[in-house]
Amino acid sequence: MLSRMLRAVLLSQALIGALLGWLIARSVGWSNWLALASAVLLPLATMKLSILATALMSRSPGAPALWWRSLVGENLATARVLFLQLPWSWSAPMFKPAIGASSRVPVVLVHGYLCNHRIWDALGERLRRGGHPVQEVDLEPVFTSIENYVPLVNQAVESLRRQTGAAHVALVGHSMGGLAIRAWMRVHGTEHVARVLTLGTPHQGTRIVHPYSTPNGRQMVWQSDWLRELAASEPASTRKLMRIALTPQDNIVFPQREQGLQGVSVSEFEGLGHVELCTDRAVANWVLEQLGDLPF
Repeated sequence: MLSRMLRAVLLSQALIGALLGWLIARSVGWSNWLALASAVLLPLATMKLSILATALMSRSPGAPALWWRSLVGENLATARVLFLQLPWSWSAPMFKPAIGASSRVPVVLVHGYLCNHRIWDALGERLRRGGHPVQEVDLEPVFTSIENYVPLVNQAVESLRRQTGAAHVALVGHSMGGLAIRAWMRVHGTEHVARVLTLGTPHQGTRIVHPYSTPNGRQMVWQSDWLRELAASEPASTRKLMRIALTPQDNIVFPQREQGLQGVSVSEFEGLGHVELCTDRAVANWVLEQLGDLPF
């Protein structure tokens, strides 16, 4: 389970930081409080350096102010998600009814690579307050083919339809989650699909995953054979149901503006990072707007 893995990583980083801080404090005669500070600072510094490296790697020419804005926003969003949400998932995602009277299309939320359902805390709450029942998904095992996530997405769709009695559901995918939804539609069709929204999904692949050796990482390599085959399998009727949201400052999925699909409308959100797409208010408003005209 990803949450256990993340807790282990954070604990290891904290222990290493504490040890380094204690050794430094002991060697120079500083207070042992340095050990506690280092336990906190090492995981935080690791996160910040990782974001800076990917932001520099993915940076496109122009708009320096928007790049800096995305860097700050991505640091804040990732800190909240990485330290306060993802590691503290104690149970499988559950059906969450709408808050108040449910009068809008139910929504399946599908997270991306190296994440779990807790990344949807903010958007899921907004959807529920907007009248949408929600079912989240955990894509596990973490490192496997995207094709192996198809039964998990199907289980969530069927469970949500049973819980709500709805004939159709909408699906929202972040990053790799959008590809898992497309893989599911290739197998199960679109009979029960009202709309599909993808946020920061590498529809054409990303250059950042080239060194990765995991099955799903290889599938998301820029213009991979798997992505080409997936696109070739989709009829116009499937593409008609889809909407794409992306940010030109995406620090994980790039080239950013080349992530469209023929026949699918694209909305751009300037000045956001990759994780921030799941937490930004303007993106949440766009999701609600895209789902607002659909029948229950």
